[in-house]
Amino acid sequence: MKKYILKIVPLFLILLTQTVDAQVQLHDNAKVSLLTASPWHDVVYGLFGHTAIRVQDDSVGVDAIYNYGYFDSSQPDFMYNFIRGKTDYVLGVTTFDEFMFEYGFKGQQVYEQTLNLTPHEKQQLFNALYINSLPENMRYRYNYFYDNCATRPRDMIEEYVNGTIVYQPTSKTQSFRDLLHECTVEHKWTKFGIDLMVGSPSDRVIDVREKMFIPNYLMGSFEGATMVVNDTLSYPLVLESEVVLELNSELNNPGEQSIFTPFVTAFALLLLSIIVSLLQMANLNKVRPAKAYDTLLFGVAGIGGLVLFTLIFFSEHPATSPNWNFAWLNIFALVAAVLFWVKSATRIVYFYHFINFAVITLFVLLWWLIPQELPIATIPFSLSLLVRSGTNIYTKRNKKIKNSHFTSSKHMKAGWGQ
Repeated sequence: MKKYILKIVPLFLILLTQTVDAQVQLHDNAKVSLLTASPWHDVVYGLFGHTAIRVQDDSVGVDAIYNYGYFDSSQPDFMYNFIRGKTDYVLGVTTFDEFMFEYGFKGQQVYEQTLNLTPHEKQQLFNALYINSLPENMRYRYNYFYDNCATRPRDMIEEYVNGTIVYQPTSKTQSFRDLLHECTVEHKWTKFGIDLMVGSPSDRVIDVREKMFIPNYLMGSFEGATMVVNDTLSYPLVLESEVVLELNSELNNPGEQSIFTPFVTAFALLLLSIIVSLLQMANLNKVRPAKAYDTLLFGVAGIGGLVLFTLIFFSEHPATSPNWNFAWLNIFALVAAVLFWVKSATRIVYFYHFINFAVITLFVLLWWLIPQELPIATIPFSLSLLVRSGTNIYTKRNKKIKNSHFTSSKHMKAGWGQ
């Protein structure tokens, strides 16, 4: 129930909150700051934290939060459009009290960095945020690496300061995938799912600015950044920093970790596949239970392959193509799961198993050479499919040989007059 409330309340607040008047002239003591929220463990998108811009001027009654992180999950075909990279996010404007209520309710920490801006820079940024929040301008096409709730505030600040912001390089050599792993380290299945969906482009080394798609990295980069105005004038970008909302670990925690991690589950599935295969080979004439198992196994793999197929060939998201997981998790498995029960498709199914066996064998043998970081659980998962394809090839050939011997024996006996 809590999750549904938290999806509805932010959008409801946007509708109720009036956009701040652009004609307001900020005083010199107005404050513009970057707010960074810690991860929220209840939903996948919350694991990466959040960023917003605060404009505060008590003398004119302004304390507004400009938040680029709103989306409407109730939109028709939301998940399909999200997979295809056609999701629009919205710049919402709320009050600071509303923002604090929402994040306090979720138990997140909020860190505030007051920016060292001139009165003119504050006014420029404030006016630009107002224009950006108008109904005709508030929507933007979301991109999880290059254009999200963290990169938008950074870009707005960079555009409306009268100098150049210089960021200190981070100490680690990292890729997009490395940062995704940091955010999902306590959520094994989410980490595994993301590893399946993002392809080899996410494994390239990225610079400090590209790392800012994660709010916590944006916060860290701002902390050590310098504003360079000219050859003789430079100063820190951040004037002061403080925690304005403490983390509530009772409300916001990753919860207990299940023993059924992706690797444990994959290994158990491999053992089950081996058991089913041994039983099938021992009872060549009783293929229906094995066929039912294959339908479930290859059907689920095919559904996963359908998602990958969409991401690789039809999605606007970056870093989803090429994706080497398609070697074992592909759409052809879904087609095969249907053909298992079609008698006239026996030959097609045989060739599918033969090709699938060969491809997965190469995938496993060359696993360490593939130019993409693959989760270790892909090995037992893919081996389950390999074992079942190999078993079906073996039983089909053995049955054919037995039938051939039986037919030859009948002919020989007929020739001897028996």
